[in-house]
Amino acid sequence: MPVLPGAEPFRHEGGEVGVLLCHGFTGSPQSMRPWADHLAERGLTVSLPLLPGHGTRWEDMQVTGWQDWYAEVDRELRVLLERCSQVFVFGLSMGGALALRLAARHGHDVAGVAVVNPANKVHGLSAYALPVARHLVRTTKGLRSDIAKAGSEEVGYDRVPLHAAHSVRKFFQLVDTELPQVTQPLLLLRSPQDHVVPPADSARILSRVSSTDVTEVVLEQSYHVATLDHDAERIFDESHAFIGRLAPSVGKKGSSTGG
Repeated sequence: MPVLPGAEPFRHEGGEVGVLLCHGFTGSPQSMRPWADHLAERGLTVSLPLLPGHGTRWEDMQVTGWQDWYAEVDRELRVLLERCSQVFVFGLSMGGALALRLAARHGHDVAGVAVVNPANKVHGLSAYALPVARHLVRTTKGLRSDIAKAGSEEVGYDRVPLHAAHSVRKFFQLVDTELPQVTQPLLLLRSPQDHVVPPADSARILSRVSSTDVTEVVLEQSYHVATLDHDAERIFDESHAFIGRLAPSVGKKGSSTGG
C-alpha cells in the first residue's frame, strides 16, 4: 500500500549524537517531522521510522500489534547505537511508551528520554470490553488531530482497529511494570488540555520511573499533538537544550557535525 503523503519515514545523517523519534498510535512520522527537522538542522543524526501498519490504511494496522511496533523502534535504536556515540529516544503519546520501554530495556545505551503527552493506559469502560468487542466490531472512531492551532492537521487514521487497540492496551500494562527500570535523565512535556491522554498518565509515569534527573514542562497552549501545536517550538528548544546538557559536544560549534 502507498504511504500517505507526509507519513514517510525520515532519516538524517548528522554528527555523533543521535536521536530516535517514535510517533503515536494510529499516527505517522508527519506528527514528528518538524521536531526531527529541528534536530537535524542542528547537526544531530536523526531517525524517525514509520511503525508497521501505520501511515497507509487502517486495515493494515488491524493485523499488527505492539510487538511489531516495538521491534521497529528497537531495530532503529540498534542502528543508531552502531553509528553514534550517544543516542537519545523521544516519543509522542504511544511513542512515549515505546521510548520508555527502549530506555528500560537498553539501560545505559540510551543517554536520555524525552516524551510528549506519553500514554500509559487505555482509559474508560471500553478498555475492559476490548478483549470481546474486537471480535464483534472491527473499528471505532479515531483520535486524530487533537490540536488547538487552527489549520494544523495530523496525518493518521480516522478509525481505530480494535485488534490493535487491544494490543496497545496490553503494551501499556507491560510498560507500566518496566517503568522502575527507567533510570536515564527524563524530560516530560505535557498538555493540561489533552483530549486523548489524561494528566494521570504523565503523573503515573513520573511516580514509577527511577530517574533522578527529571524535568517536567507544562504546555499550556496545546492539545494532545503538541508537536504540531502552539507549543511546538518550545518542545523543540527544550529537547535540544536537554541533549546539549547531557551531550556537551552538541552545544559546541562544529563539533556536532561530521563523524
